Amino acid sequence: MSFFDDLPEQPARPRQPQPVQPGWYGPPSDELPGIARVGGFVHKSARMVVVLKLVEVYSTGCLLDLVWSVRRGNESDQEWREIVEESYNHPRSSLDTRTGLELGVAFPDGRKAVAAIHGPSSFQEPDDVTGPVLTTLGGGGGSNNDGYVQFTGRYWLWPLPVEEDTTLVVRWQALGIPESSFVLPWEPLAEAQGRLLNYWNE
Repeated sequence: MSFFDDLPEQPARPRQPQPVQPGWYGPPSDELPGIARVGGFVHKSARMVVVLKLVEVYSTGCLLDLVWSVRRGNESDQEWREIVEESYNHPRSSLDTRTGLELGVAFPDGRKAVAAIHGPSSFQEPDDVTGPVLTTLGGGGGSNNDGYVQFTGRYWLWPLPVEEDTTLVVRWQALGIPESSFVLPWEPLAEAQGRLLNYWNE
């Protein structure tokens, strides 16, 4: 007989129902997304770029993967350190969207949303949210040296725009990036949505 055979069993506990996550909250946890073949420069200048690298498409929305990079010019060491620090784009309050990287989307019907750290749950009932909602999900890492700085960020867009093109808009005043835009075409998003897989479907 093993030493562990006569240990008492843990008492069974009731199974707790899991709350249903609203679509605007974030990507579904049980889906392998389709990858949309879109991407390009949201802003491009001689020293700075903001790039939409890829779009992961889910049944309810899409995850935008952005990259921003700055090449060093003739800045002093102190000036370059300040640029690197700004490029981290540290999380800020959802009420303080006009600092750091400003990112927004414009739907063809006139609706728009600006990226914030928190979703709309703090301001309205979850079932009353109509969208669009653009939520900051955090960065994916970065790097910097004496010649350049580069970081990434991920943003959740809900609902998924699959009937008309959507415009992605950025501005970063502290880095001298003016308001710039990129058209996100709906056809590749719809095609990618058809390729997503649910974890548990037979």
